[in-house]
Amino acid sequence: MTQHVLQGRSENEILWFQRRDTIKAAAAWAAMGGLPAAMAQQRSNIVELVGDILLNGQRLVPEQTIQTGDNILTGPGARLVFMIGNAAFHVRQNSRLAVERGATLHTVSLLRLLTGAVVSVFGRGSNRTIVTPTLTAGIRGTGVYTEVMPDQRSYFCNCYGTVDMAASGERAQSRAMYHQSFWGEVRPQGGHYLTPAKAINHSDEELEFLARLIGQQTAWQIMGKKGVKDGMGYMENLPGQTHPAMTLPVR
Repeated sequence: MTQHVLQGRSENEILWFQRRDTIKAAAAWAAMGGLPAAMAQQRSNIVELVGDILLNGQRLVPEQTIQTGDNILTGPGARLVFMIGNAAFHVRQNSRLAVERGATLHTVSLLRLLTGAVVSVFGRGSNRTIVTPTLTAGIRGTGVYTEVMPDQRSYFCNCYGTVDMAASGERAQSRAMYHQSFWGEVRPQGGHYLTPAKAINHSDEELEFLARLIGQQTAWQIMGKKGVKDGMGYMENLPGQTHPAMTLPVR
């Protein structure tokens, strides 16, 4: 188990993938053919549902299908794992999330996270976007963690891949092999709205679990090694490396 730093989250929220029910649900999902079989048989795309969750204002049940255009609200102690197209998501408790439609019904163009947190793994394809109250992230094929804090400050980790970051007119490109993290500030800090962050509130194993659902591996699985989980985004610390948010001009 990789180390993880908690800030306002409980250990149980981070270790959801270890639960026996979750492992059984994922195994059953795989045994039934995964998402292609679910779509062909018009079955639900929900891998696991725990607790009270509303879908478009109505209580969600495991037999339902989550589609682009839907709004999700998870209650205290709830969690939700689901797939749309070549993307997999784990929505934590007390989260409000809108899933907006792309070119087709089964293509996610945008996730709008208003409260709470979501772990996401996206396969390669057309660009997707994650929007929070204080930042925007243009997603390619990658794994990411996004959280909106109670004060509306937003946390975003590009766990691996390439992401175009923006906050209040500031822009930076994130190229990460191992967790490059950002804050989207409510008010400027040191003259910036996009600032460096430490890696918090998520684990490697969460990303690996979701990547496996869509038949992929994380960057560190492919390389067979891991870096220092300090939020800088590199497999190894070398002279001259900087965080993208540290090179932005002061406004």
